[in-house]
Amino acid sequence: LPQFFQKVIPHQFDSCPDKLILKAYQVKYNPKKMKRLEKEYAAIKNKEMEEQIEIKVSGFSSVAVASGAASRLIPILPPQRLRTENRLLKQRIETLEKESAALADRLIQGQVTRAQEAEENYIIKRELAVVKQQCSSATENLQRAQSTIRELQDQQGNPRFTEEFVTHLETELEQSRLREAETLGALKEMQDKVLDMEKRNSLLPDEHNVARLQEELKALKVREAEAVKSLKELQQQVKDLNDTWQAQLARASGRWKDSPRKNNVNELQDELLATRLREAQAQAELRELRQRVVELETQDQIHSNLLNRTAQECAGLQEKLHYVTAQNKGLQTQLSESKRKHAESECKSKEEVMAVRLREADSMAAVAEMRQRIAELEIQREEGMIQGQLNNSDASQYIRELKDHIDELKAEIRLLKGPKAFGEALGFDSIHIVRHLADEDSLASSDEEL
Repeated sequence: LPQFFQKVIPHQFDSCPDKLILKAYQVKYNPKKMKRLEKEYAAIKNKEMEEQIEIKVSGFSSVAVASGAASRLIPILPPQRLRTENRLLKQRIETLEKESAALADRLIQGQVTRAQEAEENYIIKRELAVVKQQCSSATENLQRAQSTIRELQDQQGNPRFTEEFVTHLETELEQSRLREAETLGALKEMQDKVLDMEKRNSLLPDEHNVARLQEELKALKVREAEAVKSLKELQQQVKDLNDTWQAQLARASGRWKDSPRKNNVNELQDELLATRLREAQAQAELRELRQRVVELETQDQIHSNLLNRTAQECAGLQEKLHYVTAQNKGLQTQLSESKRKHAESECKSKEEVMAVRLREADSMAAVAEMRQRIAELEIQREEGMIQGQLNNSDASQYIRELKDHIDELKAEIRLLKGPKAFGEALGFDSIHIVRHLADEDSLASSDEEL
């Protein structure tokens, strides 16, 4: 209930006080019940007051009794009062605990809210610093833009900068064309260098292929050693057979002296030797065939390795081709972008030149109109002179007004002309306007006549 009155009711009263007052007026109560409740409340309050008075009196009614060296307190309190006092103290402790818990909750909530507010303040300060930096950069950019606008306005307002501005634009256009030609030449040179480097890289031996060739060479050396070994064995066997054959021939020379039985043995030995020779010949043919098979296997392996290398080279060349095509596409896009920018710059320069020429044509037309007005005023002055001779009273004042008007028009013409002669401006644009009026000398002479 205290928390409700401390937290909820103030917010409701602040948000809508009229509603709260109207709700209070709309409350209906029973008078008899209110009187009964009032009596009960008064009885409870009186009882509590009596209990508090009894507790206060009982605190002071303890009697100190001294007996010998010891002293003790003998409180005069009945058990019922002690129970009531204990109950009141417990209630008081419970209320204090509740209040302390509520205060602790409020303290924690306040600390949390303060931490959140500090974090929000830090974020807001950081955003404010960023916004200030952006604002300062924006003001600097605005000042720069305003200065450039002032310079352009000064250049537009002052006609003597027009020819210089046009020549400057023409020089910039020529420089941009030269830069474009240089970039195209440099781009072509770089493409040639890239192609040359790719050719050199393709001619250089690959490390992986070199390792494979070394392995193949080692295998060939091993096979060659085996073939040489088998050839040596075959030569040794042939040599042994030749020795046995020579011995057999030596024995065969004295065969006619031997007995028939020994002759049969010798024939058998001859047959054995013949079979050995045939066996040696067959082994030689077999080894030759094996050597041929080994050579064919080596050639097959070499051809397979060559095919693998060619396939790898083809894959590498295809990758290089894709890379070169992609690079060419990128360079073509860059070239088209540079051409587009160059065309835009040319269009802008042409537009600026045309705008300058149009402004000069407008200024020349304005000067022509001013001269026509001066001629009309001279005619009016001559008419005024004629009328002044007839009427001397009004002629002098009218002539003065005409002179002032003519001086103002001359000043405007000088401002429009600028420091340069107007003939040069005419030569710039090749625009010829017929001069219908006399020069300033004629105006001065007419002033002197007046």
